[in-house]
Amino acid sequence: MAEEDNQWYYCIEHHRAEQGKQCWVGGRMGPYPDKATAERALEIARARNKAADADDD
Repeated sequence: MAEEDNQWYYCIEHHRAEQGKQCWVGGRMGPYPDKATAERALEIARARNKAADADDD
């Protein structure tokens, strides 16, 4: 099994964490080290965007 097959991604199209390359529909966020982190992808992105916006001010 290839390294990328073990990684977790958040599928924006299906709104769920998915492991490996099972879905190429729409966009994906990741890779993440585990399912729990991938499930928090949108929360992580919001926090990063907020921090970046604060740096811009």
